[in-house]
Amino acid sequence: MQRVIFACVHNAGRSQMAAAFFNQLADHTKAEAVSAGTEPDLSVHPEVVTVMQEVGLDLTQAKPKKLTLELTGGASLLITMGCGDKCPYVPVCAGTIDLSRSKGLPLQEVRFIRDEVRLRVSNLIKSEGLQSWALVAEVGGTTPNVTNRTLRICRANLSPTEQQSQ
Repeated sequence: MQRVIFACVHNAGRSQMAAAFFNQLADHTKAEAVSAGTEPDLSVHPEVVTVMQEVGLDLTQAKPKKLTLELTGGASLLITMGCGDKCPYVPVCAGTIDLSRSKGLPLQEVRFIRDEVRLRVSNLIKSEGLQSWALVAEVGGTTPNVTNRTLRICRANLSPTEQQSQ
C-alpha cells in the first residue's frame, strides 16, 4: 500500500482538501493519503469546511497535524503545497502546480481552489495508476487567480538512477 502525504504550512486548507479528494478517488487497496503542516493551525479553515461539504466531503472532524519525520517515514510521495522554505527539502520532484491559500477568501474563490485541487489530485492518481471506480469525472477548465502557491510532487525512496531519470 502506497502512502501519500500532502503538506502545507498550516494544514488547514489546501492539504486537507487534497488528502480528502485523494482518499475519495484513489483505490483504497493501493494507496491512502494523509495531510500535515509545518506550523499547523488549531482547526481547518471554516470556508474550506463549507466548500468541501458542498461536494459531499465532511472535514468538520479533521484536525491539522504536525509534519514530522515519523509521519513521512514510509511515504511513497510527499506533495508540498506552497510552503516554500518551511517544507522539507526533497530532491526529486515530478512537477509543480500553483495554488492560492484559501484562508479568509470569499467562498467563490475557495471553490475555484477546491476544484483545482481536485483536478490536480485526480491527475496525480491517474498518473500513478491508483484510480478507483469513484474516479469517473474531473473538474475541467482553468482556475483564474490561483497562481501564487506551488504544489511539488516529490518521490520518496528513489535510487540515484531513478532520480536522474525523473
